[in-house]
Amino acid sequence: MKGKISGAEALIRCLQEEGVEVVFGYPGGVVLPLYDALLDSSIRHVLVRHEQGAVHAADGYARVTGKVGVCLATSGPGATNLITGLANAYMDSIPVVALTGQVPVKLLGKDAFQEADLTGITIPITKHNYLVKDVADLPRMIKEAFHIASTGRPGPVLVDIPKDVLLSRISFSYPKTIGLIGYRPTYNGHPAQIARAAEAINASRRPALLIGGGVIASGACDLVVELSERADIPVVATMMGLGAIAGDHPNFFGMLGMHGTVAANRAVHNCDLLVALGTRFDDRATGKIEHFAPEAKVIHIDIDPAEISKNVEADIPIVGDAGRVLRDLLPRVKSNRHREWMGQIRHWNEAHPLGYEAPESRPRPQQVVEEVWKRLGPEAIVTTDVGQHQMWTAQYYRFRHPRTLVSSGGLGTMGFGLPSAVGAQFGAPDRTVVVMSGDGSFQMCLQEMATLAENNLPVKIVLFNNGFLGMVRQWQEIFHDNRYSQVQFKKNPDFCLLAKAYGIDSFRVERADQLGPILDQALAIQGPALIDVHVQEEENVFPMVPPGESVEKMILGKTREA
Repeated sequence: MKGKISGAEALIRCLQEEGVEVVFGYPGGVVLPLYDALLDSSIRHVLVRHEQGAVHAADGYARVTGKVGVCLATSGPGATNLITGLANAYMDSIPVVALTGQVPVKLLGKDAFQEADLTGITIPITKHNYLVKDVADLPRMIKEAFHIASTGRPGPVLVDIPKDVLLSRISFSYPKTIGLIGYRPTYNGHPAQIARAAEAINASRRPALLIGGGVIASGACDLVVELSERADIPVVATMMGLGAIAGDHPNFFGMLGMHGTVAANRAVHNCDLLVALGTRFDDRATGKIEHFAPEAKVIHIDIDPAEISKNVEADIPIVGDAGRVLRDLLPRVKSNRHREWMGQIRHWNEAHPLGYEAPESRPRPQQVVEEVWKRLGPEAIVTTDVGQHQMWTAQYYRFRHPRTLVSSGGLGTMGFGLPSAVGAQFGAPDRTVVVMSGDGSFQMCLQEMATLAENNLPVKIVLFNNGFLGMVRQWQEIFHDNRYSQVQFKKNPDFCLLAKAYGIDSFRVERADQLGPILDQALAIQGPALIDVHVQEEENVFPMVPPGESVEKMILGKTREA
């Protein structure tokens, strides 16, 4: 056995070869050999308080850095606690490698203690997964896992490793090349299709550019701005695309969809050409699909061929990386001006701006977002949970840079905000990270305050405390005749005392006039802090497109339609 190392040591070497600097995890019996090997490595391990926190932290790290996030869990319940986070990363195309322990190979299928069929369970929610039965395959599988997670359309990959594989001995050699038969992502768009797209753009009178998370993943943000400015095309974004173009750019008209701006939704509804980049046409963005962009010819550019014409029929489909396609497209696009069309959209924007009533005694939640923006600006990284506060953040925080909004898009995962902020802060240690959370979402993963405190991470938590599951309550108010059912928290904890129990400074805001001074005080603290803001209890998010309606059927308030 001379010259050989254990599978656990080999796995650590693999991670080091991939440049992994930090792993988020939670130990257990099956992965003890791996945790023992970690002690002698350069890799930093962050001990979370729940495995779901580990995968969300890896997700947040990946979104902020563009690198692969790595999480680690033991077998059985440890591994199954990763499921929600893997589904979340899969829906939002985030590169994550999840390492899970498994019972010894000879016990597979025997219902051994803490056995769960992780590869079977995660087939629908991972880009790919592996069960390592022979230690000799381990380096190749890890190499492939990182390659698959980070190339093409990014996504999570799970590697399930039995305990005896971790204990087996191997002469370590890390492969230098990848030989995956059948996995050949298409990066360059078809020249003929790109030529057709350029012709359509040059001929259009009312074009619109719809950008999604794929633009950020491909690093194509500057090219999107160049296309918009050269051809004078208005830009709208999905929530995942926010930050790809500056929120205050004169050609940007905000987020489209269920809680999008009037200008964004009307621009898409009335355009004659829709150029969609790196977006999958989610139902929250499109509304009633039969009425989506009814007058438009559609150019759909996406690296995943499965997305082309899946939801919206593409007239000019282009499979390829958004950045590469734009680099080939731009030389063919003529300089143009659409004064009448742009003027119409600006008129809609000025006639129906985002706005809210002046605060009464309690702060308005929209006001909270604006006050945080005034103090932190576009350089901060903002993570959110899911609900009303998420939509207000998308509407009122003016993101100017990519990878500054970290939010659960496709899966809508409550509890995502705090642990993803842990990962974001490790990924960007010199940046300010702030969590926007609601009292409902926050209570799903609030134990990760211990991770903040233990690592002295200077994350600031802004808690929108209204005593309700706000978005569910809003739907019950509007669509179920105010019949509130199980949406009110009649006994929330004292969040300030809870934060203090974790050793975190906390502040309470109960009046609108307290908001600014307390934010100043809390944001000046060097370590973590929680600001418990008691906002207006029954505030609603508007505009709102009712479910099943087309995007031009917007409700602007309780009684007004756009």
